Amino acid sequence: MEQEFNFNNELSGKIALVTGGTKGAGKAIADRLLKAGATVIITARNAPEKEDGRLHFIAADLSKPEGTQAVVTGVLSQFGRLDILINNLGGSETPGGGFAALTDNDWEATIQTNLLAPVRLDRGILPQMIARGSGVIIHIASIQGRLPLFDATLPYAAAKAGLINYSKSLSNEVSSKGVRVLTVSPGWIMTTAATRMMERIAESSNSTVGQATQSVMDALGGIPIGRPAQPEEIAELVGFLVSPRAHYLTGTEYVIDGGTIPTI
Repeated sequence: MEQEFNFNNELSGKIALVTGGTKGAGKAIADRLLKAGATVIITARNAPEKEDGRLHFIAADLSKPEGTQAVVTGVLSQFGRLDILINNLGGSETPGGGFAALTDNDWEATIQTNLLAPVRLDRGILPQMIARGSGVIIHIASIQGRLPLFDATLPYAAAKAGLINYSKSLSNEVSSKGVRVLTVSPGWIMTTAATRMMERIAESSNSTVGQATQSVMDALGGIPIGRPAQPEEIAELVGFLVSPRAHYLTGTEYVIDGGTIPTI
């Protein structure tokens, strides 16, 4: 029997959490879930630059165990449950220079943020999903899990590869208990921060923003579609994956990179 869905209100009654939800792809994902009718909680270390009364904000540093516990306690005490968890938090702040420039602290900080933060948050949220036999977890990884860039993001690439593997393993454990687990691996996303970076590169190299953008695409080996992704394009994929329309999808990694990865 064919089901009919109201795309504009398909997440009505659902409660969702988006980590790193104050800017970039995280903000776009939070906005997309709001439009679908969900109650949306966002978390980050700092409050959003522009307050949105429709979003429930929890300040926390998820790279630390106590930050994760604060979010889990806050969400479950205020809302009683969580239906959708988007582990979007991630990033790299390590220096350039390859393996020799990286310290143990660089590795540990990157792994805490990009791998252990979602692992801890899943562990805190999953029991109530399993008890209800319902839930969706999305891990936002990166194409660097498959296509690592060694100069400045070696720990980030390794952590994201670990996240992809962990996500698949977790799906094998909990899908039969009613919880879907999926991975979304974006390529380069043109966030506000990325735009500022292109402006800095253009200024330092006496070139245009367009030329700076092309130079980064060339460093990636090219993007066949000809441009980076927009945050809203990542959000649209996530919005579909958490929806009832995707109820048979679990344990899969979805690459959204404009064709950047050159292999099948």
